[in-house]
Amino acid sequence: MLWVKTFHIIFVMAWMAGLFYLPRILVHYQEGLDANEDVHRLVTMANKLLRFTWVMAVIGTTLGIWLWLGWFFGGGWVLAKLGFVIGLIIYLMICQLLVRRMQSGGSLRLSSLQLRLFNEGGLVLLVPIVLLAVFKPF
Repeated sequence: MLWVKTFHIIFVMAWMAGLFYLPRILVHYQEGLDANEDVHRLVTMANKLLRFTWVMAVIGTTLGIWLWLGWFFGGGWVLAKLGFVIGLIIYLMICQLLVRRMQSGGSLRLSSLQLRLFNEGGLVLLVPIVLLAVFKPF
C-alpha cells in the first residue's frame, strides 16, 4: 500500500500544479483580451493544461479511493477530506467551463481581479485537505 500512497501523492501534486497554473492562464487571457492582444497561444496552453490536469485528477482520485478501500479509514476526517476533494473537482469543472469560453474567443465575463481571486480557490481547498490528512483530528 505504500506504493499506492506514494503514487497518490505524486499524482495529486501534479493535479495541484495544474490547478494553480490554469487560473493564471485565465487571468492573462482576460487581460490580453482587454488590451486587444493576441491570446491564441493562451487558448492552446489552457486546453493542453486542462487535459493534463484532468488526467492527474482522475488518477490521483482513483488512487485515493484505492487507499481508502484498502485501509478503510473509519475516521470522520476522511469524509471531511473527501468533501474538500469534491470541492477541488468542482473547482476544476469551473476552470473547464472558463476554458470553453476561451475557445469561443469571447470574454470570460469576469474581471481580472475576480479571476485573481478565483485563482486562490485551489489553495483554499488544499490547505484543509493537508491539515486533515496530517493531523487526523477526528
